[in-house]
Amino acid sequence: MSKRISSLPLPFISPDPFVPQTFDNSAQAVAALTELYERNTVFLTDAFKSLAQGAPITGRYRACYPQVSIETSSFGHVDSRLSYGHVTAPGVYSTTVTRPKLFKHYLKEQLNLLMRNHNVPMTVSESATPIPLHFAFGEGAHVEASASSSLSDVPLRDLFDTPDLNNTDDLIANGEYELPPGEPAPLAPFTAQRIDYSLARLSHYTATSANHFQNFVLFTNYQFYIDEFCAWARELMASGGDGYTEFVEPGNIVTPAGADRPASDLAMVRLPQMPAYHLKKKGHAGITMVNIGVGPSNAKTITDHIAVLRPHAWLMLGHCAGLRNSQRLGDYVLAHAYVREDHVLDDDLPVWVPIPALAEVQVALEAAVAEITGYEGFELKRIMRTGTVATIDNRNWELRDQRGPVKRLSQSRAIALDMESATIAANGFRFRVPYGTLLCVSDKPLHGELKLPGMATAFYRTQVSQHLQIGIRAVQKLAAMPTEALHSRKLRSFYETAFQ
Repeated sequence: MSKRISSLPLPFISPDPFVPQTFDNSAQAVAALTELYERNTVFLTDAFKSLAQGAPITGRYRACYPQVSIETSSFGHVDSRLSYGHVTAPGVYSTTVTRPKLFKHYLKEQLNLLMRNHNVPMTVSESATPIPLHFAFGEGAHVEASASSSLSDVPLRDLFDTPDLNNTDDLIANGEYELPPGEPAPLAPFTAQRIDYSLARLSHYTATSANHFQNFVLFTNYQFYIDEFCAWARELMASGGDGYTEFVEPGNIVTPAGADRPASDLAMVRLPQMPAYHLKKKGHAGITMVNIGVGPSNAKTITDHIAVLRPHAWLMLGHCAGLRNSQRLGDYVLAHAYVREDHVLDDDLPVWVPIPALAEVQVALEAAVAEITGYEGFELKRIMRTGTVATIDNRNWELRDQRGPVKRLSQSRAIALDMESATIAANGFRFRVPYGTLLCVSDKPLHGELKLPGMATAFYRTQVSQHLQIGIRAVQKLAAMPTEALHSRKLRSFYETAFQ
């Protein structure tokens, strides 16, 4: 017999109240956050399983995210060279926390910086933000499908909290958050529910778990780059890893260092929309590569979600249209400015906001090109041009009246055109993730040089491997930098959260 519940409000059933705890040790604070999170998520999942197995409905189940807070009473200045790890004014600051095991290293680093810079303890407590049941189950859960017929007549929202998109937004990151009177100021750019939402989407779009993502991310718009990355990573694993520990492919298929094949023979029948591949190092210091496909919508979607993992840098490697007659097929373009005609971020980051080149990333990319190609100094200009990259949302712009687009491209001094780079850079700017772009000219539509099938095959064969190795070398250079040098102050606004 199916269950029915009364129309009267059900009483809330929650875990025992959690007594706030104060810590002056970040490892202990993260351990307390982890214990509280695990307790509350297990409470929700156990309640659901019990009801699905026929237990009587006696109330509405609710458990809340843990939170961490600090309070400072001083306007004292900290080291002005730091771009994060401190607050700018006295007050109470707080953030909800999810998946503390996944974010263990990140949380410890952020809390350590706050304690060092302000000499204040951390308070771990239970927030007033409910954990949605779907997120309590974690990645890949299909809550509705797992319910037995005993719950078929009872709306899930009558018994548990479910994701609330009204409270899942980017107001803090966008600089649009208005602090309610008497509430703590935000300590981090993302709330726990916003992070959980993105972790679930990452698993869906990339077919890999969030815990595999590394702090240095390469994006590409062609599968050829992924094929080359996989071949290089597998060879690296077979030879012992050279500091990398695992190579993870879609479906969470793992090849450990020292092995010449995956630990599992299972392969995905169908790749996801934006497959991700992870060459892992201890402390998430390795490289993730994602094939985002073509177009600014995909570029925004994937960076919206990867941003919650707080990577140290992301770079775009892909093909572009060369706009200057002096360019040759196979030449490189190092973007130092962007024309944004992609439009997907117009509501979040107005087009009048400049997207600056980041010196640390530019230097790493240029040095990597020089090292891999063997060209130096003035000779490097033979194969690489630095300039403005335009990103457009119409792949077939050439079929329209060209006077408008071509005039704008010429006025902007653009040297290349694609459909992703400005989006990725703009979202890096928006989310305070260091970004960069190195493209390879694959055609010159304004000058009658279009890729024909035979030309394309030869081009891919000769250029993709070199371009990828340049991207990998640049990432390795960025990874060798101190994080406080890589995370530039130019990405921080007037009123910033303390967390990176």
